[in-house]
Amino acid sequence: MLDTIDAAAVRRWCTSGLAALQRHQGEIDGLNVYPVPDGDTGTNLVLTLTSAQQALAMDLGTLPDDGHTPHGHALRLMAQGALLGARGNSGVILSQILRGLADTLGAAATVRGRQLAAALADATAAAYAAVARPVEGTVLSVVAAAADAARRADSDDLGAVARAAAEAATGALARTPEQLPELARAGVVDAGGRGLCLLLDALVEVVTGESPDQPAPAPPALRRPATATRETGSPAYAYEVQYLLDATDEAVARLRGALTPLGDSLAVVGDGAGTWNVHVHVNDVGAAVEAGVVAGRPHRITVTRFADQAAPAPAPARPDGRAAVVVATGAGLAELFAAEGAVVLPANPSIGELLDAVRATGAARVVVLPNDPNTQSVASAAAREAHGLGVKVSVVPTRSPVQALAALAVRDPKRRFEDDVIAMAEAAGACRYAEVCHAGREALTVAGPCRPGDVLALVEGEVHLIGQDLTDTCTAVVDRMLGGGGELVTLLCGADAPAGLADRVRAHIERSWPFVEVQAYEGGQPHYPLLLGVE
Repeated sequence: MLDTIDAAAVRRWCTSGLAALQRHQGEIDGLNVYPVPDGDTGTNLVLTLTSAQQALAMDLGTLPDDGHTPHGHALRLMAQGALLGARGNSGVILSQILRGLADTLGAAATVRGRQLAAALADATAAAYAAVARPVEGTVLSVVAAAADAARRADSDDLGAVARAAAEAATGALARTPEQLPELARAGVVDAGGRGLCLLLDALVEVVTGESPDQPAPAPPALRRPATATRETGSPAYAYEVQYLLDATDEAVARLRGALTPLGDSLAVVGDGAGTWNVHVHVNDVGAAVEAGVVAGRPHRITVTRFADQAAPAPAPARPDGRAAVVVATGAGLAELFAAEGAVVLPANPSIGELLDAVRATGAARVVVLPNDPNTQSVASAAAREAHGLGVKVSVVPTRSPVQALAALAVRDPKRRFEDDVIAMAEAAGACRYAEVCHAGREALTVAGPCRPGDVLALVEGEVHLIGQDLTDTCTAVVDRMLGGGGELVTLLCGADAPAGLADRVRAHIERSWPFVEVQAYEGGQPHYPLLLGVE
């Protein structure tokens, strides 16, 4: 039984937690509320903590002369490694939980029960701060319950507080379906919360030497996922306002309350040293900036117009060094984006890998096209890190490779960088996208029930059609999308697409929609035999 957490205990916790996540990786990946093969929370958590462990292994024995204790230095290395290796939303939130622990415990002479409780409270605050619109029934509820139980334990006994936190987290995880309808319909618990429970159990084992006797939640006999939408900003708001802010934690808490009713896509993330990155979509730009003035000292204020308005006259060309980084998997996609002058990264990159790609361009201004909602949060974090290196990075929120192709097609080096980013965002937003794949499990979708092997056609991330024949389903979703208008259809055939699929879909479009132009490419992407865009 440990009385306090030292640097060696931090190392053992990271190793034990990673091993637990690896053992349960497939289980957590399976806790997916969407019937397409993209459930990767377990994988993202494993990769995030692997990066944390690598950071610990690199220089744990070198204690900087900055007043930090050995265990505080170890925790900071762990948190920084997790931040740079964070994958997906779950990885980003985990990195913030670790940062909260490191910030609180870093200067503590000893880590006993009450110090751990205080650190869990700060970790909860950091986790909630990392999410624009916190949703209960997720990992946020789980970490909050752990922190509350640790506080109520009111003890210096490290083992007792760790046990209380882990047990409360397990109870909160079991309640997540009651808080989130998508989980209830799927018959599963929250995947990120399950991962956090494993990490807290690992901490109990390190501290007490005993494995918690808490069985994993049993999977249901029937899983019924399928109505969760993917996060996007509302088109009701015309401007993106972003600025750096020097302010106190208390002022930032009030700022959140002031900005929330003004718009959406709100994100306020701090570096732990009093500087915050504020981002929000609004119609009232003045009110958003004024709220920052009230909270502290805003600087580097930028306003991006998303409305469909005429852009100002382009600025003269200047050698300011621009580049584009695109996230996509598939040999054909890599060739397409490389031909557009972009640097291509495989899907699901870490923050560190994206940052390395940005730096490798050697450009002062870089646009990143993530092509996936999860990667958007990773890209935003990489953009914040790049700011400290003197590189301006703008993220165009593309959700599909077809949107990235549309965005790259309108790039113009004669425009100001900011105006060019606006044009790319508008082009991506004007490209409606669809994905065709095979169902990986039985599910109840908004289009009806599906079984493993059924062909699913998803439009803008939601199941619209369920079929048995791949070609028939592809042509049906094309008809549905063109029914809303369109002049250009882009087809990207996947690695598993049968020979001639693009030709058959093209022939159908030429017969049924003779005035629509068709472009077809071999994308080589996994899981999706066909991706298509309509402009």
